[in-house]
Parts: sequence; C-alpha cells; structure tokens
Amino acid sequence: MKRPWLLILCLSACGGDESVYSYGAANTVWALEQIDGHAVPYLATMVFPKPGYVSGQTPCGSFAGLQTAPYPWFEAKIPPPRTQPCETRAAEDRFFETLAQMTLSEVSGPLLVLSNDAGTQMVFSAVPPDG
Repeated sequence: MKRPWLLILCLSACGGDESVYSYGAANTVWALEQIDGHAVPYLATMVFPKPGYVSGQTPCGSFAGLQTAPYPWFEAKIPPPRTQPCETRAAEDRFFETLAQMTLSEVSGPLLVLSNDAGTQMVFSAVPPDG
C-alpha cells in the first residue's frame, strides 16, 4: 500500500528553516543586556528579519550577515564592520569578538541567550514593539 502522506511529510520537513529565526527569535529586536554576567553600558541590538539572516545596531553603526546554523546551534557570519571614528570602538570590537565565539542559542520567552562550550555567554532581552 502506498503512503503519499509519508512522502509529503518528509518533503515538508526537509525544506523548512531550522535556524534560531524559526524557534522564537523572528522579527524581534533583541537588546544586549549582559556579557558573561556583566551589564553592558552601551546599546547593541540584533534582529533576525528572515530565515538565515541577522542584522543589528552597535555603538558605532550597523551590521548584517548570515545565521544559518540549525537551532540550538548558532553561527553568525558577519563581515567586518567598516572602520569609522567612534568613542566606543573597544565596546563594539568586544561585541563582535564575543558574537563570533557563540555556538549555541536559546530563546526563552523574552530572553535570547547565546553561549559556547567555554562558558562565555551573551544575554539579550526582547525590546517591546512600542519601545
């Protein structure tokens, strides 16, 4: 007996997005709150505007790149930002250096936690739509 539903189920499972976008991070502005348990004194945000993409704002500008690792894995492929004069360049450099080390993601309600096996952690909170 043929089972066409099985073929349809297999095909639909193979074509979907498996990145953090589809697991709760989609179209939310995520503001960086902490790196390794220390409060961040500057504004840095991330958004996952569509499957496989990440963008955001940092103290010195904006960025955009790819994030295609399947959830809960995380890998941000972001081209180096353009160098421009900025008083908080060191903070921005730390943001990108730390983000490049992240290998795991977890979305839990209003929190997005990025981490790695070494124990490094970035905690982001969802910014309410009105502000």
